[in-house]
This record gives sequence, C-alpha cells and structure tokens, in this order.
Amino acid sequence: MFYFGMGLSFATWASRIPAIKSALNLSDGELGTILFALPVGQLTMMFFSGKLVTRFGSDRILPFAILMYAFSLTNIGLAQNAWQLALGLISFGIFGNLTNISVNTQGIYTEGLFRRAILSSFHGMWSLAGFTGALVGLGMLALKITTYMHFVIVAAVVVVLVAINFKYLIKAKEKVRPEKKKTFRKPDMSLILLGVIGFCSMASEGIMFDWSGVYFKDIVKAPDSLVVLGYTSFMIMMASGRFFGGHLIDRFGRKTVMQISGLMISSGLFMAVFFPYIIPSTIAFMIVGLGVSTVIPTLYSIAGKHPTIPTGEALTAVSSVSFLGFLMGPPVIGHISEQFGLQFSFGFIGLFGFLIAFLVKRVKAIE
Repeated sequence: MFYFGMGLSFATWASRIPAIKSALNLSDGELGTILFALPVGQLTMMFFSGKLVTRFGSDRILPFAILMYAFSLTNIGLAQNAWQLALGLISFGIFGNLTNISVNTQGIYTEGLFRRAILSSFHGMWSLAGFTGALVGLGMLALKITTYMHFVIVAAVVVVLVAINFKYLIKAKEKVRPEKKKTFRKPDMSLILLGVIGFCSMASEGIMFDWSGVYFKDIVKAPDSLVVLGYTSFMIMMASGRFFGGHLIDRFGRKTVMQISGLMISSGLFMAVFFPYIIPSTIAFMIVGLGVSTVIPTLYSIAGKHPTIPTGEALTAVSSVSFLGFLMGPPVIGHISEQFGLQFSFGFIGLFGFLIAFLVKRVKAIE
C-alpha cells in the first residue's frame, strides 16, 4: 500500500499536467523548463536520503516522507504562476526521492523475511497505481473538479493508507560499522554497473511514458481513439511482468531473467521501428513492457543486500544513476528526433537493451 500510495501521487500529478499548463498559460518551452524542477528536487535529496534512512530507520522515515510527498502534491495544485509551480515541484521531488529510498528499503527487508523474490510485485503495485491515477484523473476532469481538490482528495487517500498500514512496517535500524571519516570514498564498482544497467532500463521506460503516444500518432498514424493504445499496452504488460516476475526469478535465476529482459527491450523497440503499424507496434510495446518490468526491482534487491554498504545508501547510489536515464532519456529522444526522426530515436534506445544483456555478465552479484 505504501508503493501504491507513492505511485498514485505521481500518477495524479502527471494526469493534471495538461490542465496546469493551460491554467498557467505556459508554452511548451516554459513547461519543459519548469518540469526540470522535479528532477532537481530528487537529485538534491539523493545526497541525504540514504544517510537519513540509515540513521533513523526506514520505518520512521517512510511515513513522514510519503505524507510530505502527498502534502507537496496539494501545494502544486495551489500554484498561480510559474515560479510557484517550480517550487512545488522541487518539494515534490525532494520527498519523492526520500519516499523512494525508504519504501524500497522496507521492500528489501520484507523480501528477506520471505526468502524469495517478491520486490518485483511491490513495484507492480506502483504500476497498478499508475493506471488508477490516470483513471481517477479522467474522472475528476469529467466531473470538472478543480486540480487542487483533486490533489487534496488523493492526498487524503494516502493519509488513510498510511494510518492503516504504518504499524506493519519492519522496525529495523541498520548497523553501521564504525570507520574513520573520509572526505571521499571510492565508488563501489558493482553498484556503478548496477546503476548503468538501471540507467539503460529506465531510459527505455521513460520514452514509453513520454513518447509512446507521439509515436502512435505521428509514425504509426493511429486514429485519435487508438493513440493511447501503445502506452496502455506497455503499462499493462509492465505491471503484469512485475507481479509474475518474482516467480520467474526464483525458477530461472536473476542473470537469465535480466539478460532475456534486455533482449526483449531491444527486440520490442526494433520491431516498432521496422514494422510501424498498429498491431505490430502494439505487440512491440507489450514486449518492451515485459522487458523493463523486472529489471529495476531486481537491481534494487541486489543493491540492498550489499555486504558492506548500508541498504539505504546502496539503494541511493543505484537508484540515482538509474533515475538519470528516466530523466535524460525523453529529452535526448526529442533532440535526436529533430535531427534524424522519431523512428531512429527509438532504434537508438533499442541498443540499450543489448547493453543490459552484456553488462549483466559483468556483475558478479547477479546470480
């Protein structure tokens, strides 16, 4: 439910972006610039999230972080001009990062209790919340409910979820070995490689979120009523893959599943490039959804079990590098598309799947 609450908050914000853009009379360029405030907040907080979770415990940090995340969402709805929206998004990004690290730390602790791969299903709840948030957003727009009231209602739901479920959080505080203070600690190579794999996966995921509709409209030439088909098919398969991914990992092992996932990402994107028609492209986006579904949960699970680095700090290192792919992928696609076309852009990102399959062999921690 904490994963669901976090996903619901993010999807709620995303569902109202067009309405906020219109209400504040923002141009595409102005909106694009303001949207960078969200990653600014997230990247700013990444230097502190892991240390806070390690020091105070994820069971204490998570309820505070997710409640502040929901409160920040309501503040976005109060924005009357561009700078207020930017400040709201910075706050949303700060508490989003803190929630992300603390909830995944709890997820890893819980996975340890079950002694099998279940972290993927938690991420499936985040994806399910994405559907729910989008549907609720459509309903709120149809009922002509204001953006602020929409955000307040969702925040109230998150408060209820926290009130009911916080008592079930695992009360564990990590034991940090005393060591001499260092002004600089050499980055752990295994975590860097995990981060690069995550970067490739989240870049692929990011273009699906931001560019799938454009691809179906401009390249596939789908009717207006079917423009959302690509995004919907991707999201359905990503959510499904996360709910069933744990069983595949338990049966075939992380290395095999992740290598196949990388190949599926590449195959799906190249299929959409070479067969830009409704049915093949829909199938292609479904394949990409299955491909990306288990990569990030698996990486977080591996990082969280690092033998020498506390779970929260290891997660921060991997998730921060990974998230850069989610942030940088879509803008890079836009610039490449201007020069060479959108199909070329999708083909370029398609190479990332092969890179995932290659790098998986290099990480000893992936079994």
